[in-house]
Amino acid sequence: MARVRTGVRVVGAVLAAVLGASLVGCSSTGGKRAEERAKAEAGRPAVSTQRWTVAMVTHAGDGDTFWDIVQKGAKEAAAKDNINFVYAHDDQAQQQAQFVQNAIDQKVDGLIVSLAKPEALKDVLAKAVKAGIPVITVNSGSAQSAEYGALTHIGQDEEIAGEAVGTELTRRGRKKAVCVLHEQGNVGHEQRCAGAKKTFGGSLENLYVEGTNMPSVQAALQAKLQADPSIDAILTLGAPFAPTAVKAKDAAGSEAEVDTFDLNESVARDLKSGALGFAVDQQPYLQGYEAVDLLWLYRYNADVLGGGRPVLTGPQIVTAAEAAKLEEFIKRGSR
Repeated sequence: MARVRTGVRVVGAVLAAVLGASLVGCSSTGGKRAEERAKAEAGRPAVSTQRWTVAMVTHAGDGDTFWDIVQKGAKEAAAKDNINFVYAHDDQAQQQAQFVQNAIDQKVDGLIVSLAKPEALKDVLAKAVKAGIPVITVNSGSAQSAEYGALTHIGQDEEIAGEAVGTELTRRGRKKAVCVLHEQGNVGHEQRCAGAKKTFGGSLENLYVEGTNMPSVQAALQAKLQADPSIDAILTLGAPFAPTAVKAKDAAGSEAEVDTFDLNESVARDLKSGALGFAVDQQPYLQGYEAVDLLWLYRYNADVLGGGRPVLTGPQIVTAAEAAKLEEFIKRGSR
């Protein structure tokens, strides 16, 4: 028995020595090797499925930072899923329809479309579905998504998001609000303002502006505030319009609170400084990421999410405190 115990002690000592040497090696080089390995593997697909092509067509205008975040999510999911991701955008519905037709002609394996002006894309999406191309709608058009043959819709319910805004404005004691619509004909924008009006304890009216011309937006809002000093809340429907609303408010000498849909670095800074009251986040990164990921799941495993209802990514009311918590993610472009 004594020999057995001695043998065990000897083996234990040898193992300890070997492990100790290994740990020393790891402490000096393991961290560096792990970091190098992570860098080398970055962007490599996490799956072994064939390389499918997915096209995304949106109603984004040039310079709209919201859609940069959507794209970031889509591209990162595409890299993981071994997908060739193609993106096209235009704020004109006819051009969007042409981009969708191009994708059909190229026989893509999946299609992601925003439906800001649904009727303009109805016929061409019917062609995509008939051609056997799986379609997912994002951001706008949740009400038409299933009717047009899409597998599901990913985004926030715009009316529900508007209702959350109306409730928040009421909680803040606001009495008269103006909802600034920067893209006429966009059904999602109309739904946001309608939802806010539904739950707001005060009065709310719409102000239509030319969203492609920021000086014009500022002038129109400034004139509105000067004509009606009782307005104590301004709601913009996109992050790029929030700073313009602040400028218009200051120029008009108004004390109205400026609130907005969507996040970006500028909005986060203005929330923290108090220049903005709150923002409504619909998590655009998640919209892009999940759309690509769900198309991969459908191609690979015939999976569908939502059960016939939209997969909601918002709304989340973001104030100064939440903006500080999300700042790291906002700066890297994923919130």
